[in-house]
Amino acid sequence: MNALLVVLAVASRVLFSFTDPAITESSGLVDLGSLMVTTNDSGDDAVLYVIDPRTGRTVGKTFYARSAVDVEALAPAGKDAVWAGDIGDNTETRPFIEVHRVPIGRGVRHVDVPSYRLVYPDGPHDAESLIAPGGRLYVITKGVLGGKIYVAPRPLDPNNVNRLKAVGVVTEWATDAAMLGSKHILVRGYGSAEVLTYPGYQKVAGFDLPGQQQGEGISVGPGHRVRLSSEGVHSPVLQIALPARVTDLLEPPKALPPRPETPVLAKDDGTSPAGPWAYGAGALVLAGVALWWTRRRAR
Repeated sequence: MNALLVVLAVASRVLFSFTDPAITESSGLVDLGSLMVTTNDSGDDAVLYVIDPRTGRTVGKTFYARSAVDVEALAPAGKDAVWAGDIGDNTETRPFIEVHRVPIGRGVRHVDVPSYRLVYPDGPHDAESLIAPGGRLYVITKGVLGGKIYVAPRPLDPNNVNRLKAVGVVTEWATDAAMLGSKHILVRGYGSAEVLTYPGYQKVAGFDLPGQQQGEGISVGPGHRVRLSSEGVHSPVLQIALPARVTDLLEPPKALPPRPETPVLAKDDGTSPAGPWAYGAGALVLAGVALWWTRRRAR
């Protein structure tokens, strides 16, 4: 499917605003159902913030590394964990980037988790998007004219460099991404988003996003609900309604069941065992009726 759909706007509402003044540059977002997770980008510790979406309050913090360079992306990693992507590189000079699989929950936690180093096959890139369909990591780079999709080896090796492989391209100035169901990727930029097939990485739809201060987070939760975060203290998190044509990509209309055919009675050609007897019985009945009627009239 190569048809490109452009929709001028989508409906949105404010779901909540971050109440924690420590969340100043939300640059990644994961929806785990009853909880959401975000992270600040460069300048913060290696810490994930666990949010109650009913109130916007921080109900948990998980510290997972001694330091971080530029954590720009998150991706779901099961029911109670996320992938944290230390993948930002504005100057495009980092010899490698890093990812961590981090368990999360309520309360303050300090966890010791492996660090996985990733290297691009064609030199350093800036990136702010991470997805993990089926548990395998993909990094999407950020560029004004678009970026590339790179896949990581599976399993990841914590003791050696893991070499990425280019598998596709995006046209957005990608600031975050998330899986949209199991067969599509949703990539956001600052003012618009695009939908790509997975696998295949073909763009099938694009639409504008509501205005935000600096939109750098996107999540997809149960029921394909899509939420957007932005940098800024006490910034609001928006929930948007996907355009109908995008929804149709995820849940194509079900085909109507075939109409039952009207039964056609077969004509008896007299070759079936009941054929001649059936005709003979009918003739006897008609003869009896005629005889009865004649005698009745003669009275």
